[in-house]
Amino acid sequence: MTVVDFAFYLFAIVTVTAGLMVTVARNPVHSVLWLILTFFSAAGLMVLLGAEFVAMLLLIVYVGAVAVLFLFVVMMLDIDFAALKGEMARYMPLGLLIGLVLIMQLMIGLGFWGETERSTALDGVDNARALGMILYDKYIYLFQASAMVLLVAMIGAILLTLRHRKDVKRQNVLQQMWRDPAKQLELKDVKPGQGL
Repeated sequence: MTVVDFAFYLFAIVTVTAGLMVTVARNPVHSVLWLILTFFSAAGLMVLLGAEFVAMLLLIVYVGAVAVLFLFVVMMLDIDFAALKGEMARYMPLGLLIGLVLIMQLMIGLGFWGETERSTALDGVDNARALGMILYDKYIYLFQASAMVLLVAMIGAILLTLRHRKDVKRQNVLQQMWRDPAKQLELKDVKPGQGL
C-alpha cells in the first residue's frame, strides 16, 4: 500500500464517518462541526484526485462561508429541539423513501461510472483551465441558466422578507441630499424670560 492509497482510505473513512455523525449528533452545534470536518476531508480527496481548484473552492466557500454561517445561525437561534425531534418521527417514512431513492440513484451512477470515456481534448491542461473550458465553452447556456435560477431565487428571497413597517422611521438619503438649507433653517428671536 502506497502513501497515496493510505491517504485516500484515511480521507474516505473520515468523510463517511463525519457525514454519518452530522446526521446522528444530538447537538446541532456538534452537527455543524462534523460537517466542517466532512468538508475538509472531502477537500483532501479532491487534492488526491488532482482537482486542487475544486478542493480550494470547497474549503473557501463551504467551510469559510456556509458552514460558519450555519454555526452562527444554530448558536444564535433559540430553537426547542425537543419539539423538533418529536415531529421527526412523523416524517420518518417519507425520509426513508427519499433515502432509498437516493441510494438507488447512487448505485445506478456507480454502475455507469466504468463505462464513461475520458475526453482526450483536455489532456495536458491543468484542472482549473479544463473546468473553465468545459463550463464556459461546452455548457455555457446551462451555466447561464443556473445563474439565472440563482438570481431569481435571491430576488425572490429578498422580496419575500422585505417588509415596510409604519412604526419604524427610515432614513431617506435622497431627501436629505436634496433639501435646501435656506428653507430648512429657521431663526427664532427669543426674548429674555420667554420660552419658545
